[in-house]
Amino acid sequence: MDHKTVSLADQVFEHLETDILSGKYQRGDILTENHLCEILGVSRTPIREALRRLQQEHLIVETGKGSQVLGISEDDLRDIYIIREQLEGLAAKMSAEKASEEDINELKSALELQEFYLAKQNSEQIRLMDNRFHEILYKISGSHVFYNTLLPLHKKVQKYRKVSLQSQSRANESVAEHREILNAIIKHDAAAAEAFTAQHVKNAYKHIAGKD
Repeated sequence: MDHKTVSLADQVFEHLETDILSGKYQRGDILTENHLCEILGVSRTPIREALRRLQQEHLIVETGKGSQVLGISEDDLRDIYIIREQLEGLAAKMSAEKASEEDINELKSALELQEFYLAKQNSEQIRLMDNRFHEILYKISGSHVFYNTLLPLHKKVQKYRKVSLQSQSRANESVAEHREILNAIIKHDAAAAEAFTAQHVKNAYKHIAGKD
């Protein structure tokens, strides 16, 4: 593993969290300390700490024979999108009220890259730029609470978003919706930014849940 300034337990946690949320480890898979020590090349102590944190996040459950992967259930997915619809709308409203020219240019840059990769039909880069667009939107709101609440929720549904954005039609719609949000923020139209963002999140969930 890459030894950075963050603790080894933090690195192990982030690695395993990403593997679970991306779908590398599926619901029902069993993770054992011995296996994780072997594949990650670390001792039991950071593994145990990471597993404890993953259990607190309700991503795994201890079975006595190892840690069983729970991942994100359908109920979790629904609840995450309900929360995102409400909070992201408010964050966009705040962003429209506060956005500076520099903020708008940063948001515009992320969208233009997303449009570039859309033309190239590069779904992975579209998703990464989608991440960037939403992260900038949360940041512009000026609220650490909104940022620290929404960013992890956005990350938790990465597996579903990846599959969704592999659909060219949904990718087209998503980028067009981002353009509406950006235009509202450029105009400092808080009500429109809130409405467009809430609808964007709702549309994303409908596509993921197969309800559109």
